[in-house]
Amino acid sequence: ADANCKRLVRNGIVRVADIKFPLPYRPKSFPLVIVSDALDYLSPRYLNKTLPDFARVSADGVVLFTGFPGQRKAKAADVSKYGRAAKLRSSTWWARYFIQTSLEENEVAAKKFSRAAEKSSYNPSCQIFHLRSYR
Repeated sequence: ADANCKRLVRNGIVRVADIKFPLPYRPKSFPLVIVSDALDYLSPRYLNKTLPDFARVSADGVVLFTGFPGQRKAKAADVSKYGRAAKLRSSTWWARYFIQTSLEENEVAAKKFSRAAEKSSYNPSCQIFHLRSYR
């Protein structure tokens, strides 16, 4: 998987940025922003800056993949690698957070994804949220 990711970055298909700083892209620079596991390691201070920034640079939406609370214990390697243990938040916590930060869940995209996942017998081992971009 690492080699595939590196190839996508080299080919310019995927862009990498340090999410603890404002993203160096214009509003609506990308059709879709996909965030996998990164938010679980951010403190509230960085989360409050980062997630709205994802919505700013996306034109059509943001897809978040986050862990389930109680899913797994933090490993020492995770703490040393990311500087802190993952903070696995509940779906109700995320729903309140989206409201507080004026982010809207994209129910149409979520339903389409659920139908496609059900059709292919995909059972995610994480929480998946589909958000609208800022208008």
